[in-house]
Amino acid sequence: MSTFERYLSVWVALCIVVGIGLGHLVPGLFRTIAAAELANVNLPVAVLIWLMIVPMLLKIDLGALGQVREHWRGVGVTLFINWAVKPFSMALLGTLFIGHLFAPLLPQDQIPSYIAGLILLAAAPCTAMVFVWSNLCEGEPHYTLSQVALNDIIMVFAFAPLVGLLLGVASITVPWDTLLLSVALYIVIPVGAAQLWRRQLLATGGDGALKRTLDLIQPVSLVALLTTLVLLFGFQGERILAQPLVILLLAVPILIQVYFNAGLAYWLSRRFGVAWCVAAPAALIGASNFFELAVAAAISLFGLGSGAALATVVGVLVEVPVMLSVVTIVKATRPWYERAGRA
Repeated sequence: MSTFERYLSVWVALCIVVGIGLGHLVPGLFRTIAAAELANVNLPVAVLIWLMIVPMLLKIDLGALGQVREHWRGVGVTLFINWAVKPFSMALLGTLFIGHLFAPLLPQDQIPSYIAGLILLAAAPCTAMVFVWSNLCEGEPHYTLSQVALNDIIMVFAFAPLVGLLLGVASITVPWDTLLLSVALYIVIPVGAAQLWRRQLLATGGDGALKRTLDLIQPVSLVALLTTLVLLFGFQGERILAQPLVILLLAVPILIQVYFNAGLAYWLSRRFGVAWCVAAPAALIGASNFFELAVAAAISLFGLGSGAALATVVGVLVEVPVMLSVVTIVKATRPWYERAGRA
């Protein structure tokens, strides 16, 4: 785990400070950036999102799909959590906490947008950081790779219908044209481009060329992430300063759903006799989110200054410390988990 990844929450906190400060000092710059749109897509942010997503997708080998059957029970558990539990549990938690319990403490006009952002955050499973989590808990690498590859393929077809369904259930207007455009821009095209690039690198220079390219572009991806966060907080600054409690309140349903889904995936894996080296990454894949995609979709659907965009960024803020705690829990409970196999 790189120094940047280990302290991601610290960098996000710094982006909050820098973004809010710049929003006050140069508001005209942020208005100019916000106005650079084409077909409801903010062009500067779209470029930044691509710079974030493509390097992560370049790590994924879709050829690993053939290994899915080797760990079919673990794959089945994670698919169930990722696509049948997590998005729906987040919609329920978001509605309960943001729509009802915390509603008196939040700006009323932003409540539906906050809930939408939480739904977007949970609707796509993590693709990149999950390799870090799996490595930290000594997870089975072939399972992790095949599961991530399968989730990427499912995401191409399921993300838009799932988000549309949950936003509709939450009585949030679904701009279908913008949603489908977001799927094309931030899932279909990047996945295709990354796979073509990956094949070309492997064909011309093998694994060494791929590793050198990843080492070269990874810093670009990280800078793009931080720049996007600065822009978001530049637009959100006035609202955050007026109600600083908002970020803490948005973090509550995110924290609950992470621990709930990780625990459920871990328990189900134990019930179905899945080996611990598969169950550990299964819990982590089941709990983590593709926050880069969530941020991109929230900006496209609701705008840079929306509550939805802010809610997805809160997901970035809590991602690393929460997932590290899940890694610690699954490693500490390994003896308990493996007693089921000896019973």
